[in-house]
Amino acid sequence: MKFYLLAWWSACATMLTAHAPLSAASIVNVVESSVVQNSRQPQAAVRANGTIFVAFGADDTIYCCRSVEDGTAFQPPVRVGHLPALALGRRRGPRIVANDEAIVVTAISHDNGNLFAWRSTDDGESWSDPVQVNDSVKDCREGLHAMALAPNGNVFCTWLDLRSRGTEIFGSHSADGGASWSKNHRVYRSPSGTVCECCHPSATYHADGSLHVMWRNSLNGSRDMFLASSANDGQTFSQAKKLGQQTWKLNACPMDGGYLASTGSGKITTVWRRDNTVYRTDSADGAETVLGRGLQPWVAGTDDGAFIAWLSRLNGPLMYVVPGSATPRKVVDAAADPVIVSPVNAKGPVVIVWETGTREDSSIKATIIRQ
Repeated sequence: MKFYLLAWWSACATMLTAHAPLSAASIVNVVESSVVQNSRQPQAAVRANGTIFVAFGADDTIYCCRSVEDGTAFQPPVRVGHLPALALGRRRGPRIVANDEAIVVTAISHDNGNLFAWRSTDDGESWSDPVQVNDSVKDCREGLHAMALAPNGNVFCTWLDLRSRGTEIFGSHSADGGASWSKNHRVYRSPSGTVCECCHPSATYHADGSLHVMWRNSLNGSRDMFLASSANDGQTFSQAKKLGQQTWKLNACPMDGGYLASTGSGKITTVWRRDNTVYRTDSADGAETVLGRGLQPWVAGTDDGAFIAWLSRLNGPLMYVVPGSATPRKVVDAAADPVIVSPVNAKGPVVIVWETGTREDSSIKATIIRQ
């Protein structure tokens, strides 16, 4: 009888540990509403030395702030740039990548429909003038895009493109750390004439330099995730492959594009939502694995494997899993639009950043789940 009681208590203790929120002391205020009002849609990048950069939007202004004291505090945000009708909300908003040479931030204006990039070479203290990435005017007006950093410092940007009838996936790469951008190349055009119109695409580089782009398709009445790869910085792509074994019949856009990341095992881990469940795959042909009920998943790739974060329902709780474990752990009870990041092809901290509060009183929080 004693043995069974001990086993029952151990199981209960494990469940409580898994689902109890992190302590308040482990959560850092990145930007408080008293500093910048209406701060929204955070995105983050981590350098190999552990420095964390967080980009976000507030009204029509893009900001970036840098961590200090090993990520336990952040400096006041620095203004990156201004765009009329800055695209924000539903995973719109700025994107950011960083290495030792430069930090690059991108964002889209709903007003002129263009995608712009800014660059800093002094740890985010000052920023260049904006450079337009798209070469066809107003074709980015949906406001949804992604950016990825290659091991050699090249940068790739991809977006939902409207230069033709229907929504396509386009991209451009920069060989000089975001200072200039290549001719735009089509990543994918759906046989139906359009991909899913309001789900953001995602992109990542593998350690071997290969580039991988993921998006939600609109094909035969289904809204499933697809993946294509490139060996030449996005100039040409492989045939697109559907992810997962099942399909999602849906005559609407779920506004949830998932994410993907490269791990040290040589795999590309993808995370995405189908209906009210979050899934992962670890290769384009791999079997899907259920992570749990939820939405808005994000993944960080490390040498140890994939760290994954998502919301169990709209506006929280915010959950995550670590490599080698299928047991979700809770960060906080209320959160929106979480991202989880780690350094590109290097050891270093794994960080979750999210938005919390109301539109009128929003703030940005972060926590380091692995140093």
